[in-house]
Amino acid sequence: MLDIAEELHRWVEQGRDFAVATVVAVGGSAPRGPGAALAVDSEGAAIGSVSGGCVEGAVYELCQQALADGESVPVLERFGYSDEDAFAVGLTCGGVIDILVTPVRASASDREVFASALSAAARGETAAVARIVSGPGELLGRALLVRPSEARWGSPRMESGGGSYGSYEGGFGAHPELDRTVVAEAGAFLDAGRTGTLEIGEQGSRCGAPLTVLVESSVPPPRMLVFGAIDFASALVRIGKFLGYHVTVCDARPVFATAARFPEADEVVVEWPHRYLERTSVDARTVLCVLTHDAKFDVPLLRLALRLPVAYVGAMGSRRTHLNRNERLREVGVTELELARLHSPIGLDLGARTPEETALSIASEIVANRRGGSGVSLTGAHTPIHHDATSATAPAGRIGSVA
Repeated sequence: MLDIAEELHRWVEQGRDFAVATVVAVGGSAPRGPGAALAVDSEGAAIGSVSGGCVEGAVYELCQQALADGESVPVLERFGYSDEDAFAVGLTCGGVIDILVTPVRASASDREVFASALSAAARGETAAVARIVSGPGELLGRALLVRPSEARWGSPRMESGGGSYGSYEGGFGAHPELDRTVVAEAGAFLDAGRTGTLEIGEQGSRCGAPLTVLVESSVPPPRMLVFGAIDFASALVRIGKFLGYHVTVCDARPVFATAARFPEADEVVVEWPHRYLERTSVDARTVLCVLTHDAKFDVPLLRLALRLPVAYVGAMGSRRTHLNRNERLREVGVTELELARLHSPIGLDLGARTPEETALSIASEIVANRRGGSGVSLTGAHTPIHHDATSATAPAGRIGSVA
C-alpha cells in the first residue's frame, strides 16, 4: 500500500472511498513482492499493480465488489497457476500470491491510521504500518502505525539496534501485549527498510490464536555515495537515480565537483572524501562507489569505509592499482578480514568500456549483492529468477573494486 502512497494520500484528502488490494505473501516465481498494491476508488479509477498484469483484472473486480458490498471487512484471496485450466485467472509465471482486499471508507474507524501512514510515506518519512492479514475474523485488517523516535534515526552514522520506537497510532484491540510486541517487531523491519510478514500469537507471544501480520515499511530512499567527480560518476549518478537511490557526489576538487556537471545528483559536496564520510549518515542500505583511483583519496576513505556496516563499497582502479592499494591499506592498519570484504573487479563481467556501460556493470553488481543474485545468465541456469529480498537486509554484504 505504501508503494502508491502519494496517489492514495490525495484520495484520502479528497474524501474518496476506495479499496486497496495488497500483496501479503508470495510463493514461487511471483512478479511482485509483499506490499505491492492496487487501489480502486468508488468511481472506478485504479492506481498501482499487484502482479504486473497477470491477475489485475480479477483483483480490480474484487476491489469494486468490496466497495459495492458496503461492508468494511477485508477479504483474503489467493491466486496461482492452474495446470488444469490454462485460461483460469492466475499467474502464468507459475507463482502464487495472497492478496488482502481492504475497503477504506471515509467513515471507517481505521481510516485515520491509514491516512497517517500514507501521509508519512508520501512525505518520505520513516514509518511502518502493521496489519493483521490472517487470524480471527474480528481482527482481520486491523492496523497500527509505528513511528521511530528522533534519537534513533536523527543522528549521524549508522543507526542500528537498541533504542525504542517513539510512538504508534491505532491498535489491534486485542491483548495489550500484542500491540507492544508488534511495535517492537515493526521496529526491526524499519531498521532493515523491509516489508514482510511475521507470525505471532494473539496475546503477543506464542499464546492465543495464531496471527499473520504484514509490516510495510516506509523509509527514505537508500543512499548512494559516489566519490570522484569524473565522467564515470556522471553515468553512475543517472543509473543510481533510476534505481531509486538518493545520490551524493563528493570530491575535494571544486573545479570538478559542480552541480552543473552533475545535474541529476541530489547533492554535490566539495570536501575530502574521508572527512565527508566521517560526518554523514549511513545505514545498512547505503552503497559507496569510490571512483577516484588516487591513493591520497582512496586510502583514508577505504580505511573508514571497510569498517562501516554499509551494504556495498566499490573502488575503481586497474588490477595493479587494486593490489597496490591493498598494500597501502594494510600499512594503515586495515585487517585481512576487512580486506577480504573487498573484491576486484567491481561490477559484473559485461565487457563494459564506456562510462555508461561501466555504470551499468557497477549497478548490476549492486543489485545482485542486494538481492542475493548470482550474476550469471538466466539462460540455462537453475537459479531462482526472483530472490528473497530479505537477504538484502544483512549489513555485511560483499564489497567491490573495479578495473
